[in-house]
Formats: sequence, structure tokens, C-alpha cells
Amino acid sequence: MEAVLWVVLAIGLAIAEAFTTTFLVIFFAAGALAAAGAAALGAGLLVQLIVFAVVSGISVAALRPVILRHAKPAVETGDRPFGIEAIAGSLGTVIDEVTADRGMIKIDGELWQARSADDKETFAPGDRVRVVEMHGATLLVWHDDLPNI
Repeated sequence: MEAVLWVVLAIGLAIAEAFTTTFLVIFFAAGALAAAGAAALGAGLLVQLIVFAVVSGISVAALRPVILRHAKPAVETGDRPFGIEAIAGSLGTVIDEVTADRGMIKIDGELWQARSADDKETFAPGDRVRVVEMHGATLLVWHDDLPNI
């Protein structure tokens, strides 16, 4: 019966992890599964608790730093950005006039919604702009003052 309780606890902790962003609760679910295994083998409650604590602790100590290192943006880790992260700093060509409220630019053949980074600035079709940052699926752009690199 104790093994079933540990499995239920493990499932509950795994579900709880889906509602967090910490990558911490899942390691306690692994500890609960290990304790369920100990209970299924006939270990006493004290041994089950020790197995739970040891497996949870080792999991947190060994795996969490690896997961967190891979979860950081490329800018923080020094890796080459890709995907959405690579958009910031990209050059684009204005397709539809870009104002503070609306606009469209083309980057590497893809069309993107864009807005001016300055509420007073507008960009005419054909102007070259640089992406300053990204808000959702909309790019904030500014003059391309940087030389081609």
C-alpha cells in the first residue's frame, strides 16, 4: 500500500511541475518513485524516507544545474543565438510604412509586423531598418545606423 501512495505522490509532483518554471519539483517526483520502489521491495518507512531524500537530493544537485545552463538564452551563455533570439539586431527592409502603430518589414524573405521604436519616427517603404527588440510577434525597429558587418 505504501508503494501506491509514493506513486500517487510522484504523479502529483509531476503534475505540479507543469505549473512551475523552476525545474525543481520534478526531482522530488523522481525521489518519490525511488521510494515507491523501495516500498515495493519491502523496505520500512524510514528506509523509504531516506531513499526519497537521497534520490531527490542527488537529482537536484546533479541534474538541475545542467538543465538551467541549457535553459538560458544564448546571449547569457555566449553561444550563437538562433531562432527568435537571432532576430534582435537583424537588418530588414520596410515593405509597408512603419509607424508607432503599424507596419511591415522583410527580413531574409520573411514578413514581420513592425513598429517604430520611437513613437514620433516613421519609415517609408524601401528604408533599411535594424531590429531593436521583439515584443511578441511584433518587432521594434530603428534606423540602420550601424555599418554592415
